[in-house]
Amino acid sequence: MNTHMNKNKNKRKHMNKHKYMNKLGRLWLFLLLLFAVVGLPFQHAASEVNKSLIYDEAHLLTAEQTKELNELALRYGAERETDFIIFTTDNPENLDVVDLTENFYDEKAPGYDKPHGNAAILTLDMRNRDVYLAGFYKAEERLDDGRLQKIRSKITPDLTEGNYADAFETYIKTAYKYMGFKPGVNPDNILFNGWFQLGVAVVIGGIVVGIMAYRSGGTVTVNRMTYEDAATSGVLAQEDRYIRTTTTRRKIERQSSGSGGGGGGGRTGGGHSHSGSRGSF
Repeated sequence: MNTHMNKNKNKRKHMNKHKYMNKLGRLWLFLLLLFAVVGLPFQHAASEVNKSLIYDEAHLLTAEQTKELNELALRYGAERETDFIIFTTDNPENLDVVDLTENFYDEKAPGYDKPHGNAAILTLDMRNRDVYLAGFYKAEERLDDGRLQKIRSKITPDLTEGNYADAFETYIKTAYKYMGFKPGVNPDNILFNGWFQLGVAVVIGGIVVGIMAYRSGGTVTVNRMTYEDAATSGVLAQEDRYIRTTTTRRKIERQSSGSGGGGGGGRTGGGHSHSGSRGSF
């Protein structure tokens, strides 16, 4: 009898132990899956922090400037889901600046969302002093040829003066700003300027306050007719004298287009479409 009871007791212990091990195994599996899922964003963040977006092969920047520009590009790029890239080169093979940009995109495969993904590239050819801006995928849509030409016009004076870090900072910040507007909208329209909007609000507010203050003073009942004698008032004399009309004609000179530039987008050898704007500095 005791032997039978002992066997049942041992059997129950074995079963309980087996259930406990199963529960422990499931718990460990759950924890492993949890760590894997939670760790993915940190892994992605770490890779983003270490991502290099400044390719200064022409050695135009100091180490500190490169670091600051890279951090700026990463921060602004994350908000637009686009890599803002700077590529400078002495162009030893003397390639066209557009070819340099397209080859860079095909070979380096940049992109915020994936290889060969969303990217904006500023290429500086120091050999021929040419600059080219290109937008790929999302950047092609939000930074079309016209917007890239505006950016290039903003940075060209600094490039000419050798203020490369300032020019690159302007490129990153302006590209970020322009990508916040829908395609087809002029991002430099004064209506989108924050100071202009504030000024309009102040003027409208002043007008409203003025009207309210005017009305609060009561209605004015005295006017011109209060003191005018209609029987004796009138026009005493009137005289019109025509002298002559003189018309002159002057030729209006057309303004030149400036330092030149333009270009436009195209397609890389790898088949990636892009917008673009090129010029000299």
